[in-house]
Amino acid sequence: MGVCDRLVDFLPTAVIRARTDGSCYLDYDLPKSIGYIAPFYGSFGVILRAYAYMLMLGRDGLTAVSENAVLNANYVKESLRRHYDLPYGQLCKHECVFSAGRQAKKSVRAIDIATALIDRGFHPPTVYFPLTVKEAMMIEPTETESKETLDAFIAAMIGIAELAESDPEAFAEFPATTPVSRLDEVLAARKPDTASLPQQES
Repeated sequence: MGVCDRLVDFLPTAVIRARTDGSCYLDYDLPKSIGYIAPFYGSFGVILRAYAYMLMLGRDGLTAVSENAVLNANYVKESLRRHYDLPYGQLCKHECVFSAGRQAKKSVRAIDIATALIDRGFHPPTVYFPLTVKEAMMIEPTETESKETLDAFIAAMIGIAELAESDPEAFAEFPATTPVSRLDEVLAARKPDTASLPQQES
């Protein structure tokens, strides 16, 4: 965080200070500070995990997993291109983007496909992003996905596309295997139920 000189005394604790020998320490002796804030250490944990992952893989390993991520995304893209609209047909990198525009003509939207995937045991892809693609579904298979898992995901997506053609009304029931069933998105946005949320102690 960067602030002007007159706000320095109010920075959250702790502030990083430099010693004369070049080492650093955390200074908690700040009487005018606004106090401690939870995200003081920022994304250090995320950065540390990424760094450990890179060290573990090494140069060759990092190249290999990057190539696998690209291979996996293109495998998914080519396997599903006959079943979903593909707005960008060129070679993709670690993700591929489909549109459920074809299915939407049968009243099956991207969110319906996502909920159908949940019932088939898959975490759904990002839907409605990028915003430039109508009914977007952004699929990002990781570098460590096995071909068996990718094939099972592809089979589930093909089955969902076929169901959208043969029985689009079935999607109103998804997800059917989860503790919480289909939510009314419009009602939830217009009349959020906050009464059941845990109350903070005063």
